[in-house]
Amino acid sequence: MTASASITPARRIALAWLVMTATMMQVLDSSIANVALPNMQAALNANLESVTWVLTSYILASAVMTPVTGSLETLIGRRNLFVLCSGGFTIASMMCGAAPTLAAMVGARVLQGLFGAMLMPLSQAVLLDIYPPEGRAKAITIRSIGTMIGPIFGPVVGGWLTEAFHWRWIFYINVPIGIPCTIGLWLLLDPGRVTARKFDVAGFAYLAIGLAAMQLMLDRGTQKDWFDSTEILIELAVTIGAFWMFVVHSITAKDPLIPRALMANRNFVSAGLVGLIVTGVMYASQALMAPMLQQLLHYNTRQAGMVMMPRGLGTMIAMMLAGPLTARIDARWVMGAGLVSMIIGQFIMSGFDIMMDAHPMVIAGLFQGAGIGLVAIPMMVVGFGTLPPELRTDAAAVFSLVRNVAGSIGIAVCTAMLARSYQVSHAELGGHITSQSLPVLDDRFIHALGHAGGRLAAIADAEVNRQALMIAYINDYWMMMWAAILMLPVVLLLRPAGGRPSPGAMVVD
Repeated sequence: MTASASITPARRIALAWLVMTATMMQVLDSSIANVALPNMQAALNANLESVTWVLTSYILASAVMTPVTGSLETLIGRRNLFVLCSGGFTIASMMCGAAPTLAAMVGARVLQGLFGAMLMPLSQAVLLDIYPPEGRAKAITIRSIGTMIGPIFGPVVGGWLTEAFHWRWIFYINVPIGIPCTIGLWLLLDPGRVTARKFDVAGFAYLAIGLAAMQLMLDRGTQKDWFDSTEILIELAVTIGAFWMFVVHSITAKDPLIPRALMANRNFVSAGLVGLIVTGVMYASQALMAPMLQQLLHYNTRQAGMVMMPRGLGTMIAMMLAGPLTARIDARWVMGAGLVSMIIGQFIMSGFDIMMDAHPMVIAGLFQGAGIGLVAIPMMVVGFGTLPPELRTDAAAVFSLVRNVAGSIGIAVCTAMLARSYQVSHAELGGHITSQSLPVLDDRFIHALGHAGGRLAAIADAEVNRQALMIAYINDYWMMMWAAILMLPVVLLLRPAGGRPSPGAMVVD
């Protein structure tokens, strides 16, 4: 008898609410602190560069801790680990709210990241176990909608708490939520199996060093002018070396940190590759849209939020539809439709211009959001459908790691390409602005006009800057569109979720 068959409907609903509450705490905290950074900077006596460690420290700790979730679960049991993470995250949140200095804040954020990193894979594994096979699409839908709340509502909630109360309440708000959630998890979760699986210390060390170095390189690359910086070159070398050692160790070790059976499963690997690109496009597109709206098109914060909201709504609606669709038709068709929708959205974005109104952005956001929602659910169903139950927590941890890494890489690559494309476009456009093509910019004419001539030249330069930046954004949207197109053939590599399992795996019953 499976675990799902022995759970009453009331207990299943209660557990689903509890694990999603824990997950939403973690997801909200990954984005809620962004809007309060200026307030923290003043209160903690920090400068602009150092206060960003409030965000970076959390991301680094999360990236390092996510892959060990499966190993720790087998060592101490799922209930003990889930309760430890939920309780630890709640205590760390209280420490963040009470932090008197930047050093104390960063230390508390590290603890938040360490405990919070495991909440998402644990919640996914629990949901997959408490629902029967025919209800797993529904379980993944519940989880996916919960994880989307953070990116959509995190900045809004953070801004409201900061303005209505104090920035410290963006952390204190977790305490009255986390305490009953932790108690409920202890009362309702099964203890889980505890095995003698040896913890792979060497594999963890290699992976942790590689992830930390890569995250630092991605976070600081733009500030340090990328590979013109010695620091970035050192971090790149450490990243490559540590990941190489991790791969070699994982191939040769008796009990590697990430089970080899996962990497032997074609569905899981292919779904992870699709997830890497889709998540990278999702995060990068979102990161580019906000500054484009506010800096280039001069939308205020409220207007920018309203224009971007249809994308999140499209994602949530598509996720609610994707579950029933995946249960009725081949999940690969749903994934393919989602990728096509994303491609259409990126294509519309590649046609943006400075004089447009909000309609193209709303339509593009709806297509892109719907595409993300249609890809996410079947991707998880197919990726996990041929894995045995004992590998689910490890698989969920790897998927969460892929999500974090994809977001960091996507934002870093698109930001770097934006800066480079802007420079190239500015040079090309500026080359056409001459006294022959635009006589009013002749040096003698400008000199004769005096102050007005200087303002005329400044206006021309500002317009070149605007047009060059718009071209740079368009080039990034083109690049993301082609990245999504390249994922369409990967869908063909997937087997149906109920099909024959790959070597080393068995069909979940």
